[in-house]
Amino acid sequence: MERRTFLTLLAGGAVAASVSPAAAQSVLKVGSTPTGIPFTFLDTKTSTIEGVMVDLIKEVGKEAGFKVEVEGMQFSTLIAGLTSNKIDLIAAAMYITPARKEAIDFSDPIYTYGEGLMVPKSDSKDYKSVDELKGYVVGAQVGTAYVEPLQKGGIVSEVKIYKTIPDILADVNAGRIQAGFADGPIVAYNLQQGLFPQVRLVKSYQPMFTGSVGIGVRKSDGELLKKVNTALAKLKADGSLAKILGKWGLE
Repeated sequence: MERRTFLTLLAGGAVAASVSPAAAQSVLKVGSTPTGIPFTFLDTKTSTIEGVMVDLIKEVGKEAGFKVEVEGMQFSTLIAGLTSNKIDLIAAAMYITPARKEAIDFSDPIYTYGEGLMVPKSDSKDYKSVDELKGYVVGAQVGTAYVEPLQKGGIVSEVKIYKTIPDILADVNAGRIQAGFADGPIVAYNLQQGLFPQVRLVKSYQPMFTGSVGIGVRKSDGELLKKVNTALAKLKADGSLAKILGKWGLE
């Protein structure tokens, strides 16, 4: 092999190696969760993940020039799946937090909300803060931003960890725990479906944590992040994001 040809191939290989996995694909794998309705959920009729974030990432893809393949994953495995290249994007009800930003990058904020407090209907107290739950056994979802503040706050006696929000709702509904904490919009949507008739969302409660949801991107995918943010800006400006939120009952 001539030296020039060898060097050309070597340079080409180096360029290919420097291109991020996502940048080299026209179909990107998107990690989402099957239990975060209305943001994401498993539609049992079609066996596909649906919801706000799925609709949004599809529209982002159309604007940014890529197609998406949505894969259902447990919430607690999403970041590891992204950093290990099993998926290329995260589209779920995932808060943008300093701790998560150490591992991955996020798009511009999409929707802001706080946690909801759920208690048995038999408990009619108008709770306003966690301070009023001293000594309670409460539940929270693994991997969420609510777990650590509850564990370190020194107010509740025990924080039981659950895989999904419906699992927390089920235990509150059955009286196995005294209260539960989860994303407010997700709790409200579940209760509207009438699946947990013995659970009440406390309207007087003031969230201890308010955050914004964003699309997760690998730190090595800076160009992809720019494309996602450009697409998001257009969807916000032309009203498309508002239409998606409205479709799923969110303001």
